[in-house]
Formats: sequence, structure tokens, C-alpha cells
Amino acid sequence: MSVFTLKVNGVMHSVDVDPTTPLLYVLSDDLALRGPKFGCGLSQCGACTVNINGRAVRSCVTAVGTLDDSEITTLEGLGSPEAPHPLQKAFIDEQAMQCGFCINGVIMTAKALVDRTPNPTDAQIRQAMATVLCRCAVHQRIFQAIRRYVQSNPTRRTA
Repeated sequence: MSVFTLKVNGVMHSVDVDPTTPLLYVLSDDLALRGPKFGCGLSQCGACTVNINGRAVRSCVTAVGTLDDSEITTLEGLGSPEAPHPLQKAFIDEQAMQCGFCINGVIMTAKALVDRTPNPTDAQIRQAMATVLCRCAVHQRIFQAIRRYVQSNPTRRTA
């Protein structure tokens, strides 16, 4: 076991875990965060996605020991039920979720995309979203929610 200090959602946390422990387990078991979900455990479904230094990363296969000086953001770090992040609000407005299991991965992947590419093309959005599995068939609403967020995002480029 080793003690690691992680910056999660802007707050420093110390955890005493094996360095090979997947970040997902630390987030859920040690920090009681419920946004990232265990889906496949193989980095394929996206339910466990968090943003690390602005990039969408699968927390189920990311070892805690590799995260020195990293900024980790989970779904809880974006907004709250009382004050949702504009991206979360766009998903609410478009009714872009059903069961809610994949929504963590969808929103965190979309957030990383739009932060990197403030005015993504439709093809870029579809490519990024293709990395997250959703069985509820709300893909068009997900796309519309991301488009809504991009159009309302004050930092977006006009091209």
C-alpha cells in the first residue's frame, strides 16, 4: 500500500491504496463518488469515464499510481442537481438520457471534446460519442444536447 494525494473535483484527497488500484475503485469506494460507473472493466463501454487534465479517460483501467499531479474531474465536479453545468442542462433540456447508466461517460466525453475543440463538427461529435456505448437508443437526443451546448458555449469559436 502507498499513500497517494489526488486532486479530484478541485479538492485534494489522500488515499492509502495499492498503486495498481484502478482509479474507478478509489473514486467510488474511497471518495463515495457515484458518477463514474463500473460497466465492462475493459475500457470499452465508457461508463467509467472521467476527465484527467482535460482528456476523457477510462478510470476502470487507469492505475492510481500513474496520476501524479493530475487534475481529475468527475460528473459530480461539473455541476449539481441544483446548479447543473451548462452541458448537463443541455442534456436535461433535450431529454437526452433514459436509464442513466451511460450518461456519465457520454457527458464526460462530450465535455473533453468541446473543451479541446470548442466548435466541433458533426463528424467530430459522432466520432467522440462512438467511444461510449448506450443501449437506450437516445443517440439523436445526445447529439442534439451536445450541439445545444456547443451553440450556447461562450468560448466557442465562430467559423
